[in-house]
Amino acid sequence: DRKFVTLTLEMFKQDKWGSTYFFVDHDFNYDKVTGAEHNIAQGGTYTEISRALNFWKNSNMKNWSLHAEYNGGIYASYPINNAWLFGVEYFMHDKSFKNVLTLEALYKTIRKTDQNVPMQFTAVWTCNDIFGVKGLKFNGFADFWWETHAVDYREDGSFDTKHTVFITEPQLWYNVGQHFGCENLSLGGEVELSNNFGSTGGFKCRPCLGVKWDF
Repeated sequence: DRKFVTLTLEMFKQDKWGSTYFFVDHDFNYDKVTGAEHNIAQGGTYTEISRALNFWKNSNMKNWSLHAEYNGGIYASYPINNAWLFGVEYFMHDKSFKNVLTLEALYKTIRKTDQNVPMQFTAVWTCNDIFGVKGLKFNGFADFWWETHAVDYREDGSFDTKHTVFITEPQLWYNVGQHFGCENLSLGGEVELSNNFGSTGGFKCRPCLGVKWDF
């Protein structure tokens, strides 16, 4: 049910005070969400931006950081309610830093939305040169949070109500450009695994093919 292209712009940058991460998704599905004859524009745009703060990198608490984050967007004419998250994150890595894992526990407040528990748990990982193959990367994230929302709208106007959301998007990329002097180019994709995500109740598996360019 997800036959459209998504363009993602993302950035991760470290500095003396921590790190900044953001991504913006543009879904090119205007015709599907509006019923228009032509796909003339984005049907949805979603943004996340987060900041990790760490002023104690030379202490025993160096792997812990404070975390602040904003999520929001719009889907056709339907807004994705603004969400603000605050909490802590813990960073783990191997000796080479090729394999890293960040775990986050966050207080989450979503505008005009009921939540049984105002929290989100997140895991983010990156594994480089997996199976000993240079340029083969496995990365992704997993989110779980509480949000009371309507799913599976029916023609008679009825719907189901769910109280939790889970989504994970493991990605696999291979740096094909290394073979012809273009280190920026990778081919691969992701599998979106979700439960009660958006307006769809229950479990969904949505595989996607992708092309990635690293600036």
